[in-house]
Amino acid sequence: MLTEIAINLLAKFMGGASVRWVDSQPDTTQRVYFANHTSHIDVILVWSALPAHVRKITRPVAAKDYWSQNWFRRKLARAYNALLIDRHEVKVHQSPVDVMLREIGQEHSVIIFPEGGRSDGVAIGEFKSGLYYMARKRPDLELIPVYLNNMNRVLPRDEYLPIPLLTTVTFGPPMWLERGESKVDFLARARSAVIKLGEAYREEPDHSRTGLPAPLGPTPPAGAAG
Repeated sequence: MLTEIAINLLAKFMGGASVRWVDSQPDTTQRVYFANHTSHIDVILVWSALPAHVRKITRPVAAKDYWSQNWFRRKLARAYNALLIDRHEVKVHQSPVDVMLREIGQEHSVIIFPEGGRSDGVAIGEFKSGLYYMARKRPDLELIPVYLNNMNRVLPRDEYLPIPLLTTVTFGPPMWLERGESKVDFLARARSAVIKLGEAYREEPDHSRTGLPAPLGPTPPAGAAG
């Protein structure tokens, strides 16, 4: 419990994050939160942005080679119940998608970064296919786009010490894989959902960036889009 509190305080110090929900709201429904990726501490920030009762059932996916390097990172990874993926031992019959789906079972949600690696924070990279296969194998999962603003400045690439700056975590409306939708079209639509959250944030007046959360949107539908 103390470790979880420490992580939340660390995330607030590093990111000074405000949290916004746009046409969605915190829920214990099984979800895949998928976000843009510019820093190793993105996983901590997204996880800490969720309410405590949602955090308890949400597992961030993270790179095993990074989060197993020293005792401090290992302790953090255990504290937020990270699902560590070995990027160097991907097997045909043990794909990262299969590992993730097995680990979350019928209870946990998961946080992923579909770009695969960290971007420069200027443009969101093309999405890898993992999100598509998760949506195809588990059509019941709600897919929630997440946009992280300013994280590339909090912990720039190749830097080790975070810089305290105001950041915003924006959760968008749920989406699902549509019937007959191709992998290419789905991944483009998912990437566009994250990009649109960032564009909407930048277009809003300055009062939306003061740390106050936006009003909750309507409750998302119970079933997948047809």
